[in-house]
Amino acid sequence: MELKFSAFDSKEIIDFLKEQVVDGEVKVDAQTLQTQSYSERLAGNHQPALAFVEAKSIADVQGTLTTARKYHLPVVTQNRFTSTVIGADAVSGGIILSTAKMNQVLELNIEDGYAIVQPGVVNGDLDKLARKHGLFYAPDPASKPLSGIGGNIGTNAGGLSGVRYGSTRDNVLGLKVVLADGRLLELGGKTSKQAFGYNLTQLFIGSEGTLGVIVEATVKLLPLPLSKPLMGLAFFADMPTLAQATSALRMAGLYPAMLEAMDANTLQAIDEFKQTHYATNAGAALIFRIDMVTEQTVKVVKQILAKYHAQNVELTDDEEKQATIIAFRQAMLPAIFNGRNAVMEDMAVPTSKLAELVAYIQQLEKETGLRIFTACHAGDGNIHPTLTWDKNLKDTPPTVTLALRKMFTKALELGGTISGEHAVGMLKNQWNNVELGPDLDYLQHQIKALFDPMNILNPKRKIN
Repeated sequence: MELKFSAFDSKEIIDFLKEQVVDGEVKVDAQTLQTQSYSERLAGNHQPALAFVEAKSIADVQGTLTTARKYHLPVVTQNRFTSTVIGADAVSGGIILSTAKMNQVLELNIEDGYAIVQPGVVNGDLDKLARKHGLFYAPDPASKPLSGIGGNIGTNAGGLSGVRYGSTRDNVLGLKVVLADGRLLELGGKTSKQAFGYNLTQLFIGSEGTLGVIVEATVKLLPLPLSKPLMGLAFFADMPTLAQATSALRMAGLYPAMLEAMDANTLQAIDEFKQTHYATNAGAALIFRIDMVTEQTVKVVKQILAKYHAQNVELTDDEEKQATIIAFRQAMLPAIFNGRNAVMEDMAVPTSKLAELVAYIQQLEKETGLRIFTACHAGDGNIHPTLTWDKNLKDTPPTVTLALRKMFTKALELGGTISGEHAVGMLKNQWNNVELGPDLDYLQHQIKALFDPMNILNPKRKIN
C-alpha cells in the first residue's frame, strides 16, 4: 500500500478553484471527467482529471493557473479536443482547462483584412463569416469544420491549401497569451510587418500549450480571388510519376492552391467504400486547384499533364463538379478506417524527395505484410501514410511500431521531419533528440523552464 501525506484534500482544491473561476464553470462529475479526460488514442487504464474547467474569460484562465501554482497541479489545455497525437488528454489528478466556450469573433476588419478571435472560434465558422464579406481564412486542416483557432495555433495546423497560403503560423499576426504565472502577454499586432523585439508570437505558435495559454488571436483574412478557381482530377501510372507532374505544376508559375495525392491502395479503398471505379488502371491520383486563373492556365496545365501521361483528366470551374471532386478526397479517411484498425502518420520531406519516401513506404508494406495507405499534400512534401491491421486484434502488432520507426528514420535521412502538421504531443516527444540533436533538444527544455518553471502546462507534450 502506497503511503502519502497530502497537505490538501481534493475538496479544498476544488473549492478554491471554484472561487477563482468567476465566469465559467468547474465540473467534477464522473461523466464529464471520463469523457473529457482521454481520447480513444490513449490506451490502457487511467485515472481521470481532478476537475474540468470550462473557461469563458481570460480571468477564468488566470484563476485556473493560480490554483495550479498553489497546489502544484498539472494543467492540460483543451480547445475542441481534436488532437491526433495525444496532445489534449488529461494528466491524472490534474486540471483540464477548456477554452472551447471562449468562442467569440471580437472584430472583423474588412478594410485591413484581419479578424480578432477567441481561441474557441471554429476554423470553418470564421471562414464562412469572412466569405460573406469577400474575404476568407486560408488555413484549412482536415478538421476545419471541427477544430478551434486556438488548437490550430497551438499545433501550427496545416491543410490542403498550405502549398499556396502556408500553414497557421503564416496567417497569425498577433496573440494574447496567459503565462503559467498568470501574466497576460500581448504579442505581435495588427500589421503585416513588425520588426521590434524578438518574435515571441511565432514562438507560441506550435508550442502545443507548453509555454502559455492562448486566449486571443489576430489572424489574417485574404480577399477572395476574382476569377473562378480551376480544379482538376488526374490519374497517373504510379506515385513517382505523379510526384514529377506535381513538381512541374508547382514550378510553372501557376501558384496552385491545392496539390493532393493518393496512392493505389487508397483509390482501391475508396472504390470499395463508395462502389466506384477510380482505381481502374491507375497507380495514383492527383487533385489540384488553382485560384488565380489566366488565359494560359488551362493550356499550361494540359501540357504538363500530357507530358506525364495523365489519364481520365477532369478540369472544371463548375462549383458542383468541384464539390464532387472534393467529396472524392473527403471519402479517403472513412474508406481507409472502414473495418480496420489504423494509425495515420505525418511526415514531411523536401518535395524532390517525396517519390523516394513513397517508394520506401511501399517497400515496407511488402516487408511487414501491413496494408499501408499513402496520401500526400504533395505540393509541400507532407505525407500521411496510414498503417492498418486486422480489426479483431486487440493489441497493436509489433510490425506497426517497427514500420513507423523505419519511416521516421527514412524521413529524417531525406532531410525531412517526422511531424509536418499534426504536432508532437505524447506520441513523438521522445524523438526530439533524434530530429533536433542534443544541443537544440536541451535548449528547448531551457525555453520551457523559462516560461513554465514549475512544469504545470501540458507536461510531457512537445518535449519529454
